[in-house]
Amino acid sequence: MRLSKYFLPVSKEAPADAAIASHKLMLRTGMVRQNGAGIYTWLPMGLKVLTRIEQIVREEMNRAGAVEMLMPTLQQADLWRESGRYDDYGKEMLRITDRHDREMLFGPTNEELITDVFRAYVKSYKQLPLNLYHQQWKFRDEVRPRFGVMRGREFLMKDAYSFDLTEEDARVSYRKMFCAYLNAFDRMGLTAIPMRADTGPIGGDMSHEFIILADTGESAVFCDKALLDLPPPGLDLDFDSDLNAEVEKRTQYYAATEEMHDEAAFAAIPAESRVSARGIEVGHIFNFGTKYSLPMNAVVQTADGQMVPVQMGSYGIGVSRLVGGIIEACHDENGIVWPESVAPWHVGLINMRVGDAACDAACDDAYKALTDAGMDVLYDDTDERAGGKFARMELIGLPWQIVIGPRGIENGVVEVKHRKTGEKTEMPFAEAIKKVAPK
Repeated sequence: MRLSKYFLPVSKEAPADAAIASHKLMLRTGMVRQNGAGIYTWLPMGLKVLTRIEQIVREEMNRAGAVEMLMPTLQQADLWRESGRYDDYGKEMLRITDRHDREMLFGPTNEELITDVFRAYVKSYKQLPLNLYHQQWKFRDEVRPRFGVMRGREFLMKDAYSFDLTEEDARVSYRKMFCAYLNAFDRMGLTAIPMRADTGPIGGDMSHEFIILADTGESAVFCDKALLDLPPPGLDLDFDSDLNAEVEKRTQYYAATEEMHDEAAFAAIPAESRVSARGIEVGHIFNFGTKYSLPMNAVVQTADGQMVPVQMGSYGIGVSRLVGGIIEACHDENGIVWPESVAPWHVGLINMRVGDAACDAACDDAYKALTDAGMDVLYDDTDERAGGKFARMELIGLPWQIVIGPRGIENGVVEVKHRKTGEKTEMPFAEAIKKVAPK
């Protein structure tokens, strides 16, 4: 993409009411524009990052055996009355009435709707296990939306729902999502710690939040330091045989949010292994049995002919929240430092003297070679001063920069900079393209 043809409204300063790094940087880099309290327009660069995260989540859900679909944002109030949650959910639910006076709501989550889908089509134990998911915009009318996309009112969420015949089968589905989440977050460059958590309005008897540590986190979290060093299950994980070992490897250590914190248990950990910090929730999984299937009559026939309510679980990932969470974990004094897997572009190509025939030709050739090699490139072909170009590239945080100028052309080299380490090296372009290629 040529920057001269792109829409990237970068600014030097963020609004005074932007309190945390991710909010400031998302506004300064032109990723989002606020349209109201907790509501944002996703501008082109922000959307590129959002879709990259969405794709990683999709790939890991599919790898774990979940099946993608898409449910509507508007739901019927009567479904929520069946489950008993319509009046219990609180003011966070946006309730509306259509022109025919039918009571509707803008969905904050989809347990009722997916249960209605399930009961319409699944009748036998032979159709189980089943895990259905989608990635969809949701709305919760937060009383104090803040911190940009970290706590907005409208947000993109991946929510999956598992259906099993027995309680043990349901725990297998839970463990699959537990491991799939760890792999997904690792691919995004994050260390996410699964922590015992309160089930809240979703309900159930088992729940884990996936937390990334950050000073600006909303919650106090407590865990054993060993959890920070454990590798993810890995993309070659056998979901049929390796689940128990991978989950137990982590749940043997203490880790809890402040709602579930046990001070005595935490104190029993050696002092040098205790981690007390702030954390950002990026995912939450629940096993809630028959909480929804029983009142909504979502039943299946067993092998011996009995009709039993299906065992359910739900699994959420805050896709849009992750954009802010990644920036909180990956930034410095100059701007964002994107992990390669979610960066809007892999390489920033800077033409130091636009209008110079030799520079223009060398940059055009480099741009073509990089894109032909399968790399996503932002080519700064704007007629601006070098200082401004460098500052903008640092701010938007692409993993690699390649700088081409008259002196380098004369010497047969380009400058390559790695954004995370700050290392700069001069080398022939043929070597540069190998150096910056995704590993």
